[in-house]
Amino acid sequence: MSAKENEPLLNSSESNTSKEVKEQMDKIYSGLLLPLDDIPWNQPEPPAVLVELIESGKVSPCKAIDLGCGTGNYAIYLASQGFDVTGVDISPKAIEIAKENARKKGVRCNFIVADVLKDFGVIEETFDFAYDWEFMHHIFPRQRKRYVENVNRLLNPKAKYLSVCFSEKDRQFGGKGKYRKTRLGTCLYFSSEDEIRKLFRLYFNIFELKTIEISGKPSTHFVVHAFMEKKSVF
Repeated sequence: MSAKENEPLLNSSESNTSKEVKEQMDKIYSGLLLPLDDIPWNQPEPPAVLVELIESGKVSPCKAIDLGCGTGNYAIYLASQGFDVTGVDISPKAIEIAKENARKKGVRCNFIVADVLKDFGVIEETFDFAYDWEFMHHIFPRQRKRYVENVNRLLNPKAKYLSVCFSEKDRQFGGKGKYRKTRLGTCLYFSSEDEIRKLFRLYFNIFELKTIEISGKPSTHFVVHAFMEKKSVF
């Protein structure tokens, strides 16, 4: 299905207000649609790609921000590795769970309710590492420039940035279209490598840009993986 054929879905989804998105995510994280452990992106263990960055030394312990942190599992992993971590999510329910998860693990993280498409005025710090793991596909193309500009403002010069989102080569949710509806009622956008390159290249030097297969729920899937460094001057 082409993006044009998906136009009604696109229009209805992109007209969602932040309030509507927050309410939808709060419903998901409250376990009203399915058990918390069954939420596809709620993985207890850190992804191999993130672990490799840390263990290889490509990213060393520093001030880091997890964008779209959900229940905080990956932020908690980084904190356990010596990072000073802030997790951000639009859902107050997700942040509530993240704080409790950190408390149970005995790990200190800073979790904040914030909308990544609006002013990040609630965040007064800047960071040396940012990542969004399978989060970008929740942001549609016409919103992405604003998002990347917001991320850029949060980062120090030469800060590292990892972004991973669904690839258009994947066949999740039974479709070939760019816009696909999930069983949770969310709508996702499936990207190409070229789209991601054009999105980031103004603000970031792209070290790695590739399509890879990763593990997930309910099965493995293909994602566009981008590892970058903020430009000192652009």
